[in-house]
Amino acid sequence: MTTTEPKIGQHLEPDAGKSSDVVEMAWDPITRIVGSLGIYANVNFKSKTVEQCHSTSSIFRGYSIFMKGKDPRDAHFITSRICGICGDNHATCSVYAQNMAYGVAPPHLGEWIVNLGEAAEYMFDHNIFQENLVGVDYCERMVKETNPGVLELANRTEAPHAGDHGYKTIGDIMRSLNPLEGDFYREALHVSRYTREMFCLMEGRHVHPSTLYPGGVGTVATIQLFTDYLTRLMRYIEFMKKVVPLHDDLFDFFYEALPGYEHVGERRVLLGCWGSLQDPAICDFDYKTMDAWGKRMFVTPGIVVDGKLVTNNLVDINLGLRILLGSSFYDDWAGGGHEKFVDKDPLGNPIDVRHPWNQHTIPKPQKRDFAGAYSWTMSPRWFDGTDHLALDTGGGPLARLWSTALSGLVNTDYVQATGQSVKIQLPRTALKPATEYEWKIPRWSNALERNRARTYFQAYAAALALHFCEKAMAEVRAGRTETWTPFKVPSDAISCGFTEAVRGVLSHHMVIRDGKIANYHPYPPTPWNGSVRDSYGTPGPYEDAVQNTPIFEENPPERFKGIDIMRAVRSFDPCLPCGVHMFVGNGREKTHLHSPTLAVKPY
Repeated sequence: MTTTEPKIGQHLEPDAGKSSDVVEMAWDPITRIVGSLGIYANVNFKSKTVEQCHSTSSIFRGYSIFMKGKDPRDAHFITSRICGICGDNHATCSVYAQNMAYGVAPPHLGEWIVNLGEAAEYMFDHNIFQENLVGVDYCERMVKETNPGVLELANRTEAPHAGDHGYKTIGDIMRSLNPLEGDFYREALHVSRYTREMFCLMEGRHVHPSTLYPGGVGTVATIQLFTDYLTRLMRYIEFMKKVVPLHDDLFDFFYEALPGYEHVGERRVLLGCWGSLQDPAICDFDYKTMDAWGKRMFVTPGIVVDGKLVTNNLVDINLGLRILLGSSFYDDWAGGGHEKFVDKDPLGNPIDVRHPWNQHTIPKPQKRDFAGAYSWTMSPRWFDGTDHLALDTGGGPLARLWSTALSGLVNTDYVQATGQSVKIQLPRTALKPATEYEWKIPRWSNALERNRARTYFQAYAAALALHFCEKAMAEVRAGRTETWTPFKVPSDAISCGFTEAVRGVLSHHMVIRDGKIANYHPYPPTPWNGSVRDSYGTPGPYEDAVQNTPIFEENPPERFKGIDIMRAVRSFDPCLPCGVHMFVGNGREKTHLHSPTLAVKPY
């Protein structure tokens, strides 16, 4: 990784003799643990739009290859290492798949503990990303560099909910988000400490759990344990009573200050959610009853197309999964004489050759070619019987809240899904009264609404954690303190686990033969959101969201930062981007000719 950034726009000097029409730009890497994300875009500075985008991943991991032959009981420990930030989500999903394969369900107390751990992970991860990473895109220093006119307006605009969060103007909110020096930025860092402690209370270690197993957990459950969790949770709930109104004010301001900003990062509503947080009263992890217990999850699974719920049946969701190769660095396994592991699911439904149960990973390294193969990321799609849909997760929370709201199945003392919204009840805390928030289905699937949903889902996870704490303490007080159920590994089995990683959909598909793993494929949100153009030429969600994004940045081309593009990409929470380098090119300039195609000439 280079430590110095080339001068932005240095190839667009006035002596070039003309203004540039279309410039090829690269932001690479936008990266974290899972893969190394790069965004390559053609920006038209005359029309102030992005005309084309390619999303790339330059790292091959190979977990699906080296899982073969392993003892299936090790699967959650191994797959936890897929990611260094949401490893517990992988461990949990793997345990779900193992529970199905072994025919075991944890005691109720064990499942409540798992739910409390996952809720803490949502609170921790969404907080640190929203406030300390994506929040920087909206801070005073960033807005001053890219949209000084917007900052000037922000300094004059009173915050509608100043009484709730304490910041008089929108400009004050932006200053509070300045990295390292902003008071809200620093407060959020502190919050990330005790939310991580909450997770460790439940599962021993973050981010690779040490007490999570198939059949339950090894956590010693006591009233004191849950009290320690609850004291931290109430501090977080009080924090959320500041965070929700603060972000509502900030994001609403951008709509008002920049008419048309709803189109930044906008794409067709194609959302996928696999559901999370099990109800142990009904969940037995049996595939044959998966539709029933899937609909009792506290985050309801669902596929939303053009704002309408297509299905919330986990069996249907599973049957529709397809892994297309398209523009990725792999050889095709379909029709190539490779073994088909699964013909039918346990209900007798036929399983497609491109389903994860039947996938073969055959890497084919090659030079990147945007006209051919250009990424290590495959193209997961959901087949609705007619089309292969390029679903996205909305960064996780947008799809989760949208699906839960439309399904209208969740109803506890603290959260209720109404069919068009999700209501969140936060009780009285030390300094603030009881408060109700309502996330309403938005008009757009865009950058600002992905970010807004992240804030509301933090409150949603906190409210659910209260419910889980009450259920867990009731089990202990009733003397039901067992947290683990014994099991035996079968000689042969097929299974799947579905949950929601922080960033969205997560599935693990496993085939066991002779007591060993014969095939194993984990699919986290990164390959869904960051997928490449598939076999039908359909771009992946990052690509689709960036293409046609309008440019509102006030800087001239020679000082262009690309903030609108970065806001679009980072709204998906692309695996906690911790390093972003922008490279304008120094090499190629694209200009329009009279033909509809783009000509490429050396600079």
